[in-house]
Amino acid sequence: MKECRYCQNEFGFEPRPVQWGNPDAKIVVVSQAPGLKVHDLGKPFSDLSGKKLRQKWFYITEDQFYDKSNFYFSMAGHCFPGKGAKGHDRKPPKVCWTRWTRYELEHLKDAELFLIIGQEAASRLFPGQKLEDLVFSHHTLKGKPCYFLPHPSPLNYRWTKNHPEFEQVWLPEIRTKIYEILGLPKEQREFYENLKKPLVESWQKTNAKTNRNKKVKPELESNAPDCENPHPLQTGEE
Repeated sequence: MKECRYCQNEFGFEPRPVQWGNPDAKIVVVSQAPGLKVHDLGKPFSDLSGKKLRQKWFYITEDQFYDKSNFYFSMAGHCFPGKGAKGHDRKPPKVCWTRWTRYELEHLKDAELFLIIGQEAASRLFPGQKLEDLVFSHHTLKGKPCYFLPHPSPLNYRWTKNHPEFEQVWLPEIRTKIYEILGLPKEQREFYENLKKPLVESWQKTNAKTNRNKKVKPELESNAPDCENPHPLQTGEE
């Protein structure tokens, strides 16, 4: 997967597919697509969205989050798709799901929990259903518990503000599942519950160092249409 360059012409820059986790990971996270920071660092959720996901929502450390035996990270699109005309990240090309994500999900046989983050990923698994309806109901995927979450992006604050029951009712249930599966101590949960100030994470230290030596680089922008035509899996599955 990391060698895939199928969408390079559509993006207008060289793709950097992000893949993280072992095939026998206990928890599978499916999200939308890498942002620019993740594109640069090569680690999923190495940004403010991930910091919120770890510290405020999951109550876990960076080491636990990036332990490849704990979490496997899949995405609707494995590459940063570039910026659109208005400066927002473009939607991931649908072909990535056909070529890679579907294959991943079929072969992750040891997962005990699935966490689907954001509308884009949710729509690939449950087409035509609203994210709100999926978030506030119980589901299974491959016979295992499956929870849907809004995207933790700071830009998505209105959703959580308008749906307080997500943080009050559903997040505690999700945390309990994560803690049970990973065997985490209750003292850790209490630590995060009482955390007054977010912890500085390693990706922030990397960014700070990079910014001190920053060179101007071209914006990764593309106005090309999404690559929607399905393409056969090239994994030897068949």
